[in-house]
Amino acid sequence: MNYADIKRYDIANGTGVRVSLFVSGCTHHCKGCFNSETWDFSYGTPFTQETMDTILEYCKPDYIAGLSLLGGEPFEHSNQIALLPLVKRFKEQFPQKTIWCWSGYLFDQDIQNTMATKWSETKEFLSYLDILVDGEFIEAQKNQNLIFKGSSNQRIILVPESLKANQIVLWTPPND
Repeated sequence: MNYADIKRYDIANGTGVRVSLFVSGCTHHCKGCFNSETWDFSYGTPFTQETMDTILEYCKPDYIAGLSLLGGEPFEHSNQIALLPLVKRFKEQFPQKTIWCWSGYLFDQDIQNTMATKWSETKEFLSYLDILVDGEFIEAQKNQNLIFKGSSNQRIILVPESLKANQIVLWTPPND
């Protein structure tokens, strides 16, 4: 897997100050994508053990609320395989911190019903996520007033709660 960028201090992609990893590779090719250069699986820098160690080091300070995974597409199968050791180590080292993930795939239709039945990595990868923002970006539904998503069709899903309830449980932003 390659990655496009690592943001060490990110406040735009999830709650609190976060470390954000932008992976390369996406087959959705959404019209109006803000990160279209990451569609190419070979774009950017190879994701190595050293990269993983650096990300985990960036996550150590108490003021870091968690890790955000964006793209590209984290749920492309090759990206799941590469990200699995990172999310596993992250949760072992920082069980109190959260992992947010953005995907153009739908949680219930694509991830749970298609990917999880084809690939063993999908269920495990999903088990480490706290929040999943799902759904392709749809330019006609773009709304800059939305929090943590780009178009109104996208959902912000509480993953553990949804898995436990066997139905989608949506996250609602806390009141300021």
